[in-house]
Amino acid sequence: MRPFTYERASDADAAVAAVSIGGAGARYISGGTNLLDLMKLDVERPTHLVDISRLPLRDIVELPDGGLRIGAQASNSETAADARVRSRYPVLSEALLAGASGQLRNKASVGGNLLQRTRCPYFYDTPSPCNKREPGSGCPAIGGINRIHAILGASESCIATHPSDMAVAMAVLDARIEVLGPRGATRSVAIGELHRLPGNTPHLESVLDPGEMITAVVLPAPPRGRQRYRKVRDRASYEFAVVSVAVVIATEQGTITGSRVAFGGVAHKPWRSPEAEAALTGHPATMTTYRAAAEAAMKDAVGCGHNDFKIDLARRTLCRTLALAAREA
Repeated sequence: MRPFTYERASDADAAVAAVSIGGAGARYISGGTNLLDLMKLDVERPTHLVDISRLPLRDIVELPDGGLRIGAQASNSETAADARVRSRYPVLSEALLAGASGQLRNKASVGGNLLQRTRCPYFYDTPSPCNKREPGSGCPAIGGINRIHAILGASESCIATHPSDMAVAMAVLDARIEVLGPRGATRSVAIGELHRLPGNTPHLESVLDPGEMITAVVLPAPPRGRQRYRKVRDRASYEFAVVSVAVVIATEQGTITGSRVAFGGVAHKPWRSPEAEAALTGHPATMTTYRAAAEAAMKDAVGCGHNDFKIDLARRTLCRTLALAAREA
């Protein structure tokens, strides 16, 4: 057991101030479903925890444009069950319900879900080198056991993937992340810009500055068309995605008039695919079009050995998901 101090934040500004003052050793803790595991395994070694779970950031609020503002402390279960989320953003509800277990969804927060860390086994195994834990130490997943690892956007420093289901759905919904920083500074970050690709700095996982805290997620008015989320995993529950796909597809008289595509389990961040969207929009809603979109989405995919199969799996998963969504649309 490594010693640490703990405090319960009285309000959002106080929480940000406490973490800012605490420096590199300070962490926010909400549901703790990821952080506590990492502390037990000695991957994370915080010296000070600031509990934000009781802050008044749980509400899901209607916006004038028909969108929703989801407080960062809303639980995954609360969000998935909200009638407005289920009716307007079914892809988000489906993604949330595909994640973890009922018990974890009851505890895990929306903000924490976005910032959870990779499930790469080398990252979790402290005797192993890992550039994400110790920059410059190496990446044994490259050339090692890499079945679950990235096929898009990876680098010579890291081939880990982001584990969130929820974030993939938010990517196709064009969500924006509201952030509170020191001295009351606020800003809004597009979901596609929140997470970093590994490059030479895989230990830097998001664009959040030290001390910044997610306060809410804003969903714009729901997109036109049918939404679907499909997750391929090694077992039916309590398992991370090998590959997942979130789609939005609108059709008119057999032609695709609008589309959005994002993948999970394939990159260091939720992977939006403008290439697939361009191959879909304006074309017939047929399997030939879906296959062309799948090829476009995976044109830059690179396997590392054990995960080569994920490239074809991602193609097939996209085709199947698009076919189901188009038929329902």
